[in-house]
Amino acid sequence: MQRLFFGLAILGLAFGVQASDRTPAIGDTIAGLQFKDIRGLQRSITDLGPKRAYVFVFVTTQCPLVKRSIPKLVDLDHRFRSREVQIVAVNVGPEDTLCDMAAQAIEFDAVFPFVKDTDLSCRKALGVERTPEVVVLNAERTIVYRGRIDDQLRLGGSRPEPTRRDLEEALKDLLEGRTVSVAQTPVDGCLITTPEPITVGQPSPTFYQDVAPILNRRCVSCHRVDAAAPFSLTSFADAAAHAEMLAEVVVDQRMPPWYANPKHGPYQNDPSLSRAERDTLVRWVKSARAEGDPKDAPAAREFPKSQWRIGEPDLIISMSEEHTIPATGFIPYKNVLLPYLFLKDTWLEAVEIRPDNPAVVHHCNMAYVTAKGAGDQTFITGHVPGGLPMDLSNYDNGVAYKVPQWASLGLQIHYVTTGKEERCRISVGFRYPRKVIQKQLKHFVLDPQDFQIEPGNSAYPIRSSMTLNENVTLLGLFSHMHVRGKDMTFFAQAPSRARETLLQIPNYNFEWQLAYKFAPGQKQLPKGTRIEAIAHYDNSAFNPYNPDSKRTVPYGAQTYDEMFNGYGFYVADDEQLNLTVDPKTGVASGPDVTSKSDSR
Repeated sequence: MQRLFFGLAILGLAFGVQASDRTPAIGDTIAGLQFKDIRGLQRSITDLGPKRAYVFVFVTTQCPLVKRSIPKLVDLDHRFRSREVQIVAVNVGPEDTLCDMAAQAIEFDAVFPFVKDTDLSCRKALGVERTPEVVVLNAERTIVYRGRIDDQLRLGGSRPEPTRRDLEEALKDLLEGRTVSVAQTPVDGCLITTPEPITVGQPSPTFYQDVAPILNRRCVSCHRVDAAAPFSLTSFADAAAHAEMLAEVVVDQRMPPWYANPKHGPYQNDPSLSRAERDTLVRWVKSARAEGDPKDAPAAREFPKSQWRIGEPDLIISMSEEHTIPATGFIPYKNVLLPYLFLKDTWLEAVEIRPDNPAVVHHCNMAYVTAKGAGDQTFITGHVPGGLPMDLSNYDNGVAYKVPQWASLGLQIHYVTTGKEERCRISVGFRYPRKVIQKQLKHFVLDPQDFQIEPGNSAYPIRSSMTLNENVTLLGLFSHMHVRGKDMTFFAQAPSRARETLLQIPNYNFEWQLAYKFAPGQKQLPKGTRIEAIAHYDNSAFNPYNPDSKRTVPYGAQTYDEMFNGYGFYVADDEQLNLTVDPKTGVASGPDVTSKSDSR
């Protein structure tokens, strides 16, 4: 079990947690509490704002009493929130990830914050031993109650109803200006496990033998010279120079970036580290950081000689002008029409959007444009940091994307500042199919626009759905929201089947808008299947990215407004186009090619 709790142990050392023989008592004032939110950001009790009562409930995703108690907390939150009572679920599960923690909030429709006590400093500061133990602080942050929620639930059994609702009574006493009549109660719950510290006798990994193979598999595709990441991890010197940051993002699972709940996978482009890989990296950082013998080094990864990840394109189109990005400030989206016209229907197997200065491009979406304009249904693909280009050859089912005759291409670009004036020109590369085309790539988008996200709401729900009119194989899903986006879950309700969760993104991150791709043939859905997406938006002051928690937020393309885009990419199971394409032009040959595919 020592390995399982290692990540928490090293962060305990990193933040200087010290053991104390004295348990904090009723009446003690707590100087400060620190924890991490669902995105891995370091937060404190101050971020919760001034409240009349702070209720810290210690939880894990595994403790059975926690699972049965969260509905009680949701009910209390509903009844006491307007009286300036702030409930916070503090996760202390050694195996619980930030994704697990965020998913638990969605599971129980809990709108109060779920935070991670990564180094167990909150547990120590508040004198907590079990889950779901509760500590209540008053406005001055003095402990006024510690103990159980009520006396109904126990590990060995439960009463039909509680005989005393201890937490509720404590809150009533506090809010009505009385001394809490029962300030401490026993807690019958799951003991919190303290991780074991690093010991001298534990083996220390070496860079060449243990660490470099992991970095090669998981990291260097981005962390290398002239790639998307801000620094390289291809050498011992690189890794040693960024060691502490490496340990932190690995424990938090912020890197490699991936936000899908693994319970509903798998996904073919999942870059996540295994538990063993995370522990090896962290142990190396927190031990000797030994270099080891260079003879043990794995072979360096080879990347395509081309600057294009799809290989050398058959067609490259570049913006006609270079954009200048200012050093600071907010930059509205830029819409650009590329200087090229498709004279015939053109089939594409791979597409890559390539900025010559990726540091200034937050994301870029591309759609084809006809005389009717552009819209959701003409979307082709996008570019996001850490994302992969569209390469349909990975599905090996003869699928390709068709750009219709007389169409041109439009880019929607979101630039970001770097602190100095920058310049950027974006090019787009296309690879034509070399195989017979059997299926045309299709997509749907769920795009509700008639919402008004109310001020202060920390989990405002929006949902949208559509019904498939043919048998399909789903290839992937993609979610787009702005800075208030908190989570999005996709469901499939097929006729005569149980409802299925296709994808859940519990801790959506605007900075990493990733596609989630299914393995070929993994998700086959019959005609009549209802696809639904449900998202929540955090318009509260606790959201660190929220521009204005007092504003009612409408639909809008700019990031100070909000969007709900749930994309699904698929092929029709019954379609057999049997088209041969000229690999030099992407144009299909044959006397009746137009009738074999729709022109949208």
